[in-house]
Amino acid sequence: MAAPGGSLVAAVLAHSGHLDKEDLGTRIGRLSRRVEDLKGEVCNMINKKYNEFLPSLQSAEELVAQVERLSSSIDLLKAGIENEVQRDLNVAVAEFTELKQQLERDSLVLSVLKKLQEFDVAIKEYNTALLEKKYVAAAQQLQKARSSLKALECRKGFELKILRALSTELTVQTQNILYHLGEEWQKLAVWKLPPSKESSSLEAVLHSELHLHTVPTKEEEVASPPVASVLQAFAVLGELQAKLKIFGQLLLKYILKPLVSYPSLQPLTEEQPDVFILRFQSKRPGSDHCSPVEVFEKIKLVFEVLHKYLLNVPLEQPVGQAEEEEGRLTLAELLGDMIWEELSDCLIQNCLVNSIPTKSSKLEQYIEVIKSTEEFEKALKEMKFLKGDMTDLLKYARNVNSHFANKKCQEVIVAARNLMTSEIHNTVKITPDSCITLPKLPDLRAGDHLSTQRASECLHAGVVTLEAEPKLSQYTFALPTCRISASVQQLMELAYQTLLEATASTDQCCLQLFYSVRNIFQLFYDVVPTYHRESLQKFPQLAAIHHNNCMYIAHHLLTLGHQFHYHLTSVLCQGAATFVDMVPGFRRLGMECFLAQMRVQKGEILERLSSARNFSNMDDEENYSAANKAIRQVLHQLKRLGKVWQDVLPVNVYCKAMGTLLNTALSEIATRIAALEDISAEDADRLYSLCRTMVEEGPQVFTPLPEDDRNKKYQEEVPIYVHKWMTFKELMIILQANLQEIVDQWADGKGPLAAEFSAAEVKSLIRALFQNTERRAAALAKIK
Repeated sequence: MAAPGGSLVAAVLAHSGHLDKEDLGTRIGRLSRRVEDLKGEVCNMINKKYNEFLPSLQSAEELVAQVERLSSSIDLLKAGIENEVQRDLNVAVAEFTELKQQLERDSLVLSVLKKLQEFDVAIKEYNTALLEKKYVAAAQQLQKARSSLKALECRKGFELKILRALSTELTVQTQNILYHLGEEWQKLAVWKLPPSKESSSLEAVLHSELHLHTVPTKEEEVASPPVASVLQAFAVLGELQAKLKIFGQLLLKYILKPLVSYPSLQPLTEEQPDVFILRFQSKRPGSDHCSPVEVFEKIKLVFEVLHKYLLNVPLEQPVGQAEEEEGRLTLAELLGDMIWEELSDCLIQNCLVNSIPTKSSKLEQYIEVIKSTEEFEKALKEMKFLKGDMTDLLKYARNVNSHFANKKCQEVIVAARNLMTSEIHNTVKITPDSCITLPKLPDLRAGDHLSTQRASECLHAGVVTLEAEPKLSQYTFALPTCRISASVQQLMELAYQTLLEATASTDQCCLQLFYSVRNIFQLFYDVVPTYHRESLQKFPQLAAIHHNNCMYIAHHLLTLGHQFHYHLTSVLCQGAATFVDMVPGFRRLGMECFLAQMRVQKGEILERLSSARNFSNMDDEENYSAANKAIRQVLHQLKRLGKVWQDVLPVNVYCKAMGTLLNTALSEIATRIAALEDISAEDADRLYSLCRTMVEEGPQVFTPLPEDDRNKKYQEEVPIYVHKWMTFKELMIILQANLQEIVDQWADGKGPLAAEFSAAEVKSLIRALFQNTERRAAALAKIK
């Protein structure tokens, strides 16, 4: 303690070096007392903490002692458990497991015995019910037995030999009840069918009858079960659909479909005390097709009979579905589900299709058919043959406008194709005054067409002001007189009538009919050249008629759309109602066919002239005879063509065609003669004779009209149609002229000879005709 005190004193001295000795001693004394006081306080604090710690230490030591004692007890207990309790526990667990397994085996045996008992009870009750002809109860007991057997068969690892016997017994009893039910069903619904397997004829159908023994007498009410009992038993056994399907197919085949197919067939009903009979009789039909109204009445009568005497039976157990899901079905619903689709298709294809009108004016009368269809479906729904969501039949009937358009378009296309495949050579004469006779078109509609109508009125007003101006002839744009196929005229009339029908139809129908007319002409373009190809290639007259047919169609197509433009639907009035785009194709089609025939005739002319031995050495009789024969053959060919084309082709076309062929012959003859290198005087005379024959008889082929006196005009205009006519005549002059005459004809390149021949050709002819002399040389010198 001195050190601290000394240090403190030293510090004080260092701090207060100026204090005197007395003050320092006083202060050291106080400091020493303070130190002693602090020391006492520290000792007190230590004593206090020690006094508090000692009990805690003693408590801890006691706890340690208790823990050690407890640990010893645990070790002793553990040793006891391991040595004694564990052994007893293992024994107890083994006993518990064995008892549990025994309980499971006993429970299984008990459940099996219970199911066997249920099966046995169900079979006994089934037999009792079957003897009493309580078929529904018997079927239900059989189903319980089947359920018990299935429960036994589903237990894995548990097999009994008796299960096989039970299964066999169940099968036997099922077939037994089905046999009895089948017998009863055959007694209830008896079909008397024709002996022949062929049931499609009217005679066979008349021998078909359905006998329903569903009205038992009082004496038979106990012995014979009602129809509900039999059919519900079938339903419980899951066999109702199979039986009803067979019944439905017979009903369709022998009753329902014949009523749709044969207009003369009438159903007859006869009710007796114990049987209801449905048979047929035949009456004289009023038409080839059944009226939908009559057919619906006949079929409704059949369904009413079935509903009353057979099928108005609710099922206790819906087939194939839980009752809570589907509700209670009736036999009528099941039968309707099975046969309605097929019956509906039959009614549509064999009845409604034929009733669709072919003229828009009769569409209003079709409302009666739609109403009858609605009533028919309503009656079937009330009898539960038809569900509420099944309206295929009514949808078809209500969609009459679309069906009318489709039927009309189909009829138009079929009629057009028949005309296209008919004979071409049956012709009619067309004159500029000929026109298609049509009823008056309806007045322009109001609304969208009002502005168009006003524009049309303004146009007419404008025309009136120009009446004083010079007018074109009424025949300026007319088709020239010619002959066309009668079938093509009928085809064009069909197109006009179809467009007229379109003007009175709905918008959709109008569109379909308009494009059907376009399809007619497209079909002609594709079918006729292919179908009649061989005839068009072989016979010149048919090629000419086909040419006229195409020009006739193209002529009408120019204005066909315009004539109906303002009377069609607004979509077409906006510019789509036109056929002008098809005109070039038809003109090309006609020209190509006729030009192909012209090429054939040209080839024959050249082939005949090729046998003329190049018109050389005419002083030889054989050569002259061959050349003369070739000339005669060519003229004969041209005259024959003139006969077959006469009164068929338009006059201008006829003259151009004959002129082209005659020109081919003259050009070939002139070329061959001009190519000769040596022509004697006798050769020249005979060549001139041959050429004179062509000049004299050639014009005679220009006979486009049947009246001979009217053809003189065209025979005098031969130079117009035969380009080489003057060339040929100049050649004849050269063959008979002397050198001076030839030079005069040349006239220094300004004469008629120079207009037809070149200087080289004239020189070549002079060299061939005249010997080499000074006169010939002088003449040749002038030809330049």
